[in-house]
Amino acid sequence: MTPQIPLTRLLPPDFLADALRRDARAGLTATPTKSLPPKWFYDATGSALFDKITKLPEYYPTRAERAILRAAAAEIAVASKAHTLAELGSGSSSKTRLLLDTLRAAGTLRRYVPVDVSDTALAEAAGPLLGEYPGLDVHVVVTDFEQRLGLPDPDGEPTLVAFLGSTIGNMAPAQRAAFLARLRGEMAGGDTLLLGTDLVKDPAVLVTAYDDSAGVTAAFNKNVLLVLNNALDARFDTDAFDHVALWDARREQIEMRLRSAWAQTVPVPALGLAVEFADGEELRTEISAKFRREGIEAELAAAGFALTHWWTDPEGLYGLSLSVPVA
Repeated sequence: MTPQIPLTRLLPPDFLADALRRDARAGLTATPTKSLPPKWFYDATGSALFDKITKLPEYYPTRAERAILRAAAAEIAVASKAHTLAELGSGSSSKTRLLLDTLRAAGTLRRYVPVDVSDTALAEAAGPLLGEYPGLDVHVVVTDFEQRLGLPDPDGEPTLVAFLGSTIGNMAPAQRAAFLARLRGEMAGGDTLLLGTDLVKDPAVLVTAYDDSAGVTAAFNKNVLLVLNNALDARFDTDAFDHVALWDARREQIEMRLRSAWAQTVPVPALGLAVEFADGEELRTEISAKFRREGIEAELAAAGFALTHWWTDPEGLYGLSLSVPVA
């Protein structure tokens, strides 16, 4: 019999449905640029498509981060001395196994707390861990970490908070500042923050990573329209929009957009909206900020962290940092 995994749900009933309605109404009526938060990519189809993206030759971030974790895991274990590993946006927890293995080998790890908005994804990921890591206390937390972080209560032992995948790049600068400040407020002395950040590089490499030759990212991007169709009875035609990936050199960020192929009106009955798109008008679906070490170090310092360790892959594509909270 499979042991029951403890689960804490910090989201009220119907949170996701209500949040999608709020975000869709605000984003589809926004001026001058319509937009949607990238978290709505990840229904079952979107998650499967993103898994395919991570395996594409053009998409380097997942491979680079995994390589850094493999090389630096032992140093992370020694520096953090973590009793608890808490992972924000854990998803499948695949990369986390590198940390779990090393922390367990170091003899310090007792508890793993995966935090994500999808209880289904968490349950599927956490279940096998009980068999792979006997004796490990696994406690699942279902929350939207932009609303409530879901970090475990302090137990007097060091916690390593992992926020990987350069997910922080999906936030605008003000959102990042607020998020890091809240994170600092919930971390105690002796805790550490492991942060993954995609780095500024040749724009051609960046754009190709978000516009692959096989069209998988285009399908992933367009899938958000199907999410709206399914949840809000919207009438988006995915063939009426083109996938676009742009490099904003001033803000140093990639933007994914969906460009209307012609002037059209899209009914969204659940919101009582008829959304007008001009010919060529774009709906922004994701920003993905790219970082420089000095920039992320400054953002961490402004939130009350001191960067103590910095690692990159051999090509300098991606950065992983370890930071500690300071007074």
